[in-house]
Amino acid sequence: MRIFIALAALMVISHNLLAKEPTKEELFKSFEATMKNVRFSGHFTVTGKDLVPAKETYEIQNVQKLGDGDLWVFTARVKYGGKDVTLPMPLPVKWVGRIPVITMDNLNLPGLGTFSAHVVIDGGKYAGTWAHGKVGGHLYGTISKMSK
Repeated sequence: MRIFIALAALMVISHNLLAKEPTKEELFKSFEATMKNVRFSGHFTVTGKDLVPAKETYEIQNVQKLGDGDLWVFTARVKYGGKDVTLPMPLPVKWVGRIPVITMDNLNLPGLGTFSAHVVIDGGKYAGTWAHGKVGGHLYGTISKMSK
């Protein structure tokens, strides 16, 4: 019996070693393709407030890698605080293996204010934290393709 367990463990380990990890270029191309014409639909909370999570929507027209660093330009429609604007936003994207994490640290968005956020994108879902001045909370939802 022990020999079968050892063989099964060896097969799993060899499969994992032989599995090809995507290159950065492959990850970047996939990210650009999956973030084109998508809608983030979900909710956000406000820390310290006993409120029902509020609805939020972001429409990403496209993303494009900017240079050799972590910056990506997100062209997005943002509806926030009674405002509805479409603007390009240079945002850092970090990678945890195959998972992209959008990071913002006190980024001034014209007409909207200064924000910080850390948002994990995992397949068709997103989740993270946000801050706008001294107010902040959590956000989460789904990502879906928009019809043209």
